[in-house]
Amino acid sequence: MDDLATRAAVAERAARAGGDLAMSEFRTDIAVETKEDKTDVVTQADRDAQSRAIEVIREEFPSDAIVGEEEDALKEVPEEGPAWVIDPIDGTSNFVRSIPIWATSVAATVDGEPVAATNAMPAIDDYYVADADETRLNGEPVDVSDRTDPEACTVAPTLWWDFDQREAFARVVRGVVERFGDVRRFGCAQATLSLVADGGLDGALSDVRPNPWDTVAGVHLLRNAGGEATDVAGERWRHDSRGLVVSNGHVHGAVLDAVRSVTER
Repeated sequence: MDDLATRAAVAERAARAGGDLAMSEFRTDIAVETKEDKTDVVTQADRDAQSRAIEVIREEFPSDAIVGEEEDALKEVPEEGPAWVIDPIDGTSNFVRSIPIWATSVAATVDGEPVAATNAMPAIDDYYVADADETRLNGEPVDVSDRTDPEACTVAPTLWWDFDQREAFARVVRGVVERFGDVRRFGCAQATLSLVADGGLDGALSDVRPNPWDTVAGVHLLRNAGGEATDVAGERWRHDSRGLVVSNGHVHGAVLDAVRSVTER
């Protein structure tokens, strides 16, 4: 097995292991803490799931850099060398409310670019896996949707806007509802990106600068499935870009127009 194939296999094992641990605490009487604001929540399950994912990675790659949401992991993706990007429970706000839309996300990067990723969603028994070539859902290859008419498309505002940015959020939502047939919001960025990858959604957008653990794996999944990911200016998305605009490729201009209803003001 070559290095990239090994990294893809380890990403899947780590995400499944972390997801299984989180699942063991789902819908239990787990204590909930807050971080910087009232909606930014964390649990011991987040910390334990990240530790479990790291344990799996360290078995094969003991010296690689680890980027993660919790504890003392790095908070930025290194531009050189191999690294791993972990979100132990993306969608903790759903997790603590017993909503099953959350993901344990693990991506492998090399020189700042993703090369493999898994989004494990054990509460609904869905596992999205991307290696260097394709994206699979529960073992079957998936592709983005082929819709070309924005009025037949469903698009999701994703990531989250702080309280002092809610006017921007409202304008983004308005931009979506004026251009597209329907709108969704799932409260889990990695689940949203996965749904663009498998064609359940046709696009997603935010002008917020994202954290890498919320985005890197999902972007790799959707690109491998034929989708497009850019920043708010339409340039190829990277882990340090401003905003995130993704689509099936056919309606990307319309999704960009929706987010520009905020950025051009």
